[in-house]
Amino acid sequence: MTVQTVILAAGMGSRLGRGLPKPLTELGDGRSIMRQQHDNIRAAFGAAARITTVVGYRAETIVEAFPHAHYVYNDRYDQTNTSKSLLRALATTGRSGVLWMNGDVVFDPRVLGRAMPLIDADESFVTVNTSTVSDEEVKYTVTAEGRIDQLSKAVIGGVGEAVGINYISGTDKRAFMRQLQRVDDQDYFERGLELAIAEDGLRLQPLDISDLYAVEVDFAEDLERANQFV
Repeated sequence: MTVQTVILAAGMGSRLGRGLPKPLTELGDGRSIMRQQHDNIRAAFGAAARITTVVGYRAETIVEAFPHAHYVYNDRYDQTNTSKSLLRALATTGRSGVLWMNGDVVFDPRVLGRAMPLIDADESFVTVNTSTVSDEEVKYTVTAEGRIDQLSKAVIGGVGEAVGINYISGTDKRAFMRQLQRVDDQDYFERGLELAIAEDGLRLQPLDISDLYAVEVDFAEDLERANQFV
């Protein structure tokens, strides 16, 4: 089976304060953030995995670094957020389910191994960390059945954080794309998931990876923390 994967890498990443797109930031082991993502994807799903990257800011630098990936260009990268970048990518992936991740996530390669049974079953999920709940991060609550209920930075009483690696099933994708089209340009893709849960009955599984590492690199201190693992 060919696993469709999407990396969201269109943003400017200005909070990290570097000239290159954030996914090209070098880690302590000499790889870039995006290189370790590619390595993890290939290790889990093999050479047949299709990697589509959404680019925008200084797109040519990413294309030059990874010439064999597939690309979608968000020409409004400076006016839109991850909801619209993801929408553009999903439109190129046919009817199958799609695994996607933010382009600034440094993560344990075992994360994708843990996700594989849900991907094989084509069940939508969000990877989560229940060991910490920061005001700055995307938080979530669950229903009585243990499915994702609320999912945003504004959640109060969150039971954990979303870590930026997610999967939408082929069955759920159409409703999700419809909601991504509807949300505001500056919304994160999580808003589309919330609306699909509330209005389309999307059943979204929290996949707990609290015992593994996954660091979204927004600031210099995040990069330092990520480098403790790689």
